[in-house]
Amino acid sequence: MSIYDFSAKSIDGRTVALSEYKGHVLLIVNTASECGFTPQYEGLEMLQKKYSEQAFSVLGFPCNQFGGQEPGDEDEIDYFCKTQYGIDFPMFAKVDVNGDDAHPLFKYLKKERPGFLGSGIIKWNFTKFLIGRNGEPIKRFAPTINPEDLQDDINDALAAARD
Repeated sequence: MSIYDFSAKSIDGRTVALSEYKGHVLLIVNTASECGFTPQYEGLEMLQKKYSEQAFSVLGFPCNQFGGQEPGDEDEIDYFCKTQYGIDFPMFAKVDVNGDDAHPLFKYLKKERPGFLGSGIIKWNFTKFLIGRNGEPIKRFAPTINPEDLQDDINDALAAARD
């Protein structure tokens, strides 16, 4: 199993098969517009711009499960991301990442890359999962890790994919 076995609704309502990203290195992030970590959008967009020509992409999944910090609908989220941070990376419809209604992609990611001490939950917004070109999760990063600090890991994933 890999992320290519899943699909998700884009922020504009299209169903996107994640197999469309076959061969890419991905950074999957649960996001929120009213979080203390929201300024990380800037770093995520920087990574998108810097590495996109190397078949890398950030995939953003808004989530309202942490303190109600993503209260808007998809149109409001899309508008906020574009006008406040110039987001050009793919954004998806709002999802749950924990609980019975968690999106199947996030159930898979948590199983493959559990959190600290094997935790099977995502604890907050801006948890990040680095995915290799084979569609398998390589590493999980806590919300406190800034996107700019992931460049060595991204470079390693891009280089490993060329070997």
